[in-house]
Amino acid sequence: MLESEQFDIILDHYDQPRNHGHLEDPDYSFEEGNPVCGDIIRFDINTNDNRITKVNFSGEGCVISQATGSMLSELIKDKTLDEVRELDANDIFSVLGIRLSPIRYKCALLSLKVIKAALFDIKEWPEVPGE
Repeated sequence: MLESEQFDIILDHYDQPRNHGHLEDPDYSFEEGNPVCGDIIRFDINTNDNRITKVNFSGEGCVISQATGSMLSELIKDKTLDEVRELDANDIFSVLGIRLSPIRYKCALLSLKVIKAALFDIKEWPEVPGE
């Protein structure tokens, strides 16, 4: 696929996000923001028999952060919790399908950070000096 076609897919996910909103009583939920750029992402996840049955995300921010939330919500549905816990940055970059500048890495990886925090039952990320 050409990178320009992938940009169109990303913009479509930004303009018409999939699985957008909140779940009323999620099994897992976490919200995190990037104070440097203002991106915020929240994921609500329901499971049945160790498999993700429903996932919604919400938030605000740049095209990359919000499109990644939408794309990741589609990617993890019907996967086992262990499969999702094993996702890494390369999986996110592969889903996006475009090259990102290093300054956009945090935008792209925020959704993965939030999902992992939810599924590993992290209540709050520790502060990192200088961040």
